[in-house]
Amino acid sequence: MNDRLLRACLRKPVDVTPVWFMRQAGRYMAEYRDIRSRYSLLEICAQPELATEITLQPVKRLEVDAAILFSDLLLPLKPMGIPFDFVKGEGPSIHKPIRTTEDVKGLTLFEPRDELNHVLETIRLVQKELGERLPLIGFAGAPFTLSSYAIEGGPSNNYAKTKAFMYEQPQMWHELCEKFSTIISDYLIAQVEAGVQVVQLFDSWVGTLSESDYREFALPHTKRILSTVQTASIPIIHFGTETSTLLAAMAEAGGDVIGVDWRIPIDEAWSRIGKDKAVQGNLNPTLLLGPVPQMLKSALEILQRVGKRPGHIFNLGHGILPNTPVEHVQELAQFVHKWK
Repeated sequence: MNDRLLRACLRKPVDVTPVWFMRQAGRYMAEYRDIRSRYSLLEICAQPELATEITLQPVKRLEVDAAILFSDLLLPLKPMGIPFDFVKGEGPSIHKPIRTTEDVKGLTLFEPRDELNHVLETIRLVQKELGERLPLIGFAGAPFTLSSYAIEGGPSNNYAKTKAFMYEQPQMWHELCEKFSTIISDYLIAQVEAGVQVVQLFDSWVGTLSESDYREFALPHTKRILSTVQTASIPIIHFGTETSTLLAAMAEAGGDVIGVDWRIPIDEAWSRIGKDKAVQGNLNPTLLLGPVPQMLKSALEILQRVGKRPGHIFNLGHGILPNTPVEHVQELAQFVHKWK
């Protein structure tokens, strides 16, 4: 197997810097758009054969060192009693947002191996296709991010409803997060049992918190998940955006690798994270929309800042944007692999 990613997660030497991309299966690829023209996102996630096909699309087109499961962070919400759908051009829409104590207490804890078995079946199918070529990354959402979606009813610019709930009803907030941490811990362990070799915990919106709020309202629940999954003895990537002020606390919460976005130089981020962790990142995704020389210049700066220090996984600071030329992604992956 190409084990560059696995070795980098554990800060072991590699021949070249491993690279993969968040949202490496997505709208920027014509073959993905073709499937999406016929099926909704949730329909694809519910059909393992389709989800497998999409998971493997970038592996066939890009020089990447890992596949990442095609799924969605919000899938655990529906079996908990928080139905949702995707509104074109607006993102997820929660049918009945969490607002009260009764809403939290009414949520259902479920068995992921039953209710999300279609995701686990996708993992098994992908592994049959991948064989020993590349590791497969599984993932799930962290409690703060999932709670934010559930309370806001969808994406938000300021997370005012989430923070109001958090400050006004701290006991219920922690009860909500505890339910999410229970489910997500079980869900990630089930993914490992099904065959993933790495997992990434996405805390996409946690950068909206101050460090003190993060430590009080998010860290305990994230730490519980990461501690539980750590028993599975596979590498764990812990990722968030706009987290420059939270990196040390995120490292404290856990994970073998801390994801870094583009808002901070990667060497400065690593000094905040600590030498006992690997790092992932951190090219600005918008650079892939512009001239290739500028994209490669910025990628080179990241690689030079890291130097030969083991434990760096090259990635973007967030996901590939839908209007990104696929040729730019191909050139970027090749460039990273050629750098010595």
